[in-house]
Amino acid sequence: MKVLIGIITRNRAAYLPLAIKSALAQDYPDKEIAVLDIASTDETPSLRPQFPQVAWERSELRLGIPESRNLLMGRTDAPYFFSLDDDAWFLRNDEISLATRFLEEHPAYAVVACDILLPGDQPKVERGQPRDTALFVGCGHLLRLCDVAAVNYYALNPTVYGGSEETDLSMRLYEKGKKTVFLPGVHVWHERTMVGRNILEQYSHNLCNDLVSLVRRCPLPDLSWIIVARLLHQLRFAAARGRVKAYFKGLRLFTTAFPAVIRTREPVSPPTFRAFMRLKRSAA
Repeated sequence: MKVLIGIITRNRAAYLPLAIKSALAQDYPDKEIAVLDIASTDETPSLRPQFPQVAWERSELRLGIPESRNLLMGRTDAPYFFSLDDDAWFLRNDEISLATRFLEEHPAYAVVACDILLPGDQPKVERGQPRDTALFVGCGHLLRLCDVAAVNYYALNPTVYGGSEETDLSMRLYEKGKKTVFLPGVHVWHERTMVGRNILEQYSHNLCNDLVSLVRRCPLPDLSWIIVARLLHQLRFAAARGRVKAYFKGLRLFTTAFPAVIRTREPVSPPTFRAFMRLKRSAA
């Protein structure tokens, strides 16, 4: 069963070859690799001749992360999609084989969450038993595309940075009886480079998108108190890290987006929401 490995990139020519080489080195035989260049202004376009095995696409517009992933997923005939960040790479050569085998053997699952390592983390751990989780990290995960298509892929964010799109998708899949599994020790390294990353802007966008996801998915009995709790938690977080201005910028972005977002509101059922949140807490 074919897997499309999709890499979305912007202005990270120094790191992108590492991601591509690690994807090419995967031992899974039926794989394709696609790179979507989101209006890079660095040397990224000049990398194409080095990797003729890769399908390259370019957008002159700065698309958001969910929109970019949807673009790649919507154009492939592969049953599986592995999303790899442009500053992330596999640590062995069998991660896709293991993830795909799990989904092939377990049709109740739609998402495989890899074990993400960041700079400063503890050393990589030995591979352990798969376990259910509520969340997956965007820089390294596998999706069964028929299940993702059935819930209309990722919901689009109002900002270009990501934030909560993975939680939103997981929750909608959970509503349909499709689960997410975490594979301990099946590592993807995420360098999380500061190149092309504005931390304060990213925080503002993440806050906005988190609130957007709550408005879209949280059932009405819980929506008001959960948003208030989330705002207070984020305000404490922002104050402790010198991000108060970015916090209020995120609120302004959310306020501007709210009239359009409320028209896209499709909450999950209260039992689904509460069960999902319990799973999220237990997996934290």
